[in-house]
Amino acid sequence: MKFSRLAHYFDLIENTPSRLEMTRHLAKLFTEASALEIGPILYLLQGRIVPLYVTAEFNMGEKMVIQAAAQAMGQEKGTFEMLFKKHGDIGSAIEELKQYQASLISHDLSVLEVCSKLRAIVEASGPGSVEKKVSLLSSLIQDLDSLSCRYVVRIPINKLRLGFSDMTILDAFSWMLKQDKSMRGVIEKAYHVRPDIGFIGELLKKHKGKGLENVTPAIFTPILMMRAERLSDPSQIFEKSKNGFIEPKYDGFRLQAHGKDGVVKLFSRSLEDVTHMYPDVAGAVLHELKFKDIIFEGEAIGFNPKTGKLLPFQETVQRKRKYDIEEKIKEIPLKFFAFDLLFLNGSSRLETPLEERRSQLTDLIKNTKTATVNLAPEVRVTSVEIVKKQFEKSIRDNLEGIMIKKHDGTYQPNARNWNWIKYKKSYASRVDDTIDCLVMGYDSGQGKRSGFGIGALLVGVYDAESDDFKTVCKIGTGLTDEEWKLIRVMCDKFKTPKKPIQYDVDKMMNVDVWVKPSIVLEIRSDEITRSPTHTAGRVLQKTKSGGGMEVKTAGFALRFPRLEKLREDKRPDDVTTVLEVASLFNLQNK
Repeated sequence: MKFSRLAHYFDLIENTPSRLEMTRHLAKLFTEASALEIGPILYLLQGRIVPLYVTAEFNMGEKMVIQAAAQAMGQEKGTFEMLFKKHGDIGSAIEELKQYQASLISHDLSVLEVCSKLRAIVEASGPGSVEKKVSLLSSLIQDLDSLSCRYVVRIPINKLRLGFSDMTILDAFSWMLKQDKSMRGVIEKAYHVRPDIGFIGELLKKHKGKGLENVTPAIFTPILMMRAERLSDPSQIFEKSKNGFIEPKYDGFRLQAHGKDGVVKLFSRSLEDVTHMYPDVAGAVLHELKFKDIIFEGEAIGFNPKTGKLLPFQETVQRKRKYDIEEKIKEIPLKFFAFDLLFLNGSSRLETPLEERRSQLTDLIKNTKTATVNLAPEVRVTSVEIVKKQFEKSIRDNLEGIMIKKHDGTYQPNARNWNWIKYKKSYASRVDDTIDCLVMGYDSGQGKRSGFGIGALLVGVYDAESDDFKTVCKIGTGLTDEEWKLIRVMCDKFKTPKKPIQYDVDKMMNVDVWVKPSIVLEIRSDEITRSPTHTAGRVLQKTKSGGGMEVKTAGFALRFPRLEKLREDKRPDDVTTVLEVASLFNLQNK
């Protein structure tokens, strides 16, 4: 496939307001692509050249792209900067100028040729790498037509974002094979085990949907992490998890460790390879455990080496850094509490009952005072009193609460079910659990905040049924002056001139600046209430006159919301769901 053809699809998708039509366009693109091309095309749709869990940074800014364009078309930088200000998008600016330069001959490169050059940009490093990156991008701009240029220059600066999620791609796979969504479930299950969109696409192209049930974990490909339901009634917990296990609920970094052939990699829940941030944990996995190959999960949390006490998240989070890591290792060492085994010595353990998985972990991990890797302690669920006692102990130990897990439960990637239950502090009239929200946009600041250019954030949660994001509040408290400035910079990286199609927002909640799905915040509020202007859980009905719509059931809203922390470890699809908010609303009113 020629890249100009792919650019045509990019343009079609970017300008399609209907999610269903977008899905059909993607399905047509996948049908047209060959088995060799579909993987690279799928990564390009994500604005990448490799899967999400593989580190591949272009390390290019807009100034370097402008320099490449000027070099390719023999223009002054000022010309591009003027067009950039006009469009607010560097891709459109370069597209316009290239349209005027009909004398420039474009070569219709293939998708694979373009991917090869983009990969060379990523791989350029060391002395002279800036010049090499600029030269490679310049040659691409020379070789491609104007529409292709619009999209290819957005990729190195992470601005491609076409307005759909991975779930839309999974729907498009089903449309490619069956012209409907009937295969979404089996495709999604395979993707949760192997969240490599290119691998899944190639498998579907080669085998027409057969073999999806046989997809198993692969070392160094992170498995989407299992989730837990919430309960705050020890009696209900006991009824659902008799003879299960109670574990402490740590407040640290949830990590998935992969090891093979003397190499260990650590992945966050957002699929990011974070091995370089925690070399002490990776080294401990390699030297303290004996295995041929392994995938297991645990929570890394800071501790005081003098007292042995675990540290609060506010101190542990200082370990999440890219620089001065060795210094922080000495200052804030980590304990890695393993709690689940997913793969061992060539065999998947996803379908193995938890009791057996725990037993195998016990054989692997020997808890000692000096060990970094320890097995999370467990207590059998034998009575309601045991649940209460362990919860109270956890709170005394300054932990978040407890996890309760069915002894015969399997590990279900990305699923949220009653195999796992989390029990955190909860009060009758107050929400003590936090909610992960997506930043959807912001309003310009007034008064003191006018200097920041930002005054309130519109945030929302995910609706799995409609595959979109619904609003729950505007938040204007809980941030320091420095945090407001940081959030503004982050938002402006992903701002867009129009509301993304996956946002369901009441006109009363419109904002000055829209932000594409990218930033996740952890929000705490005093209460969940009902509001007709928020769309999470809102139900509309036709007016009696039939001329419009009116609110039948008001949506959920967070009362007195305030920022707890930025969740860089979570993707937009990982935010709290509308169903979870509804569950919390019901819990607080019991």
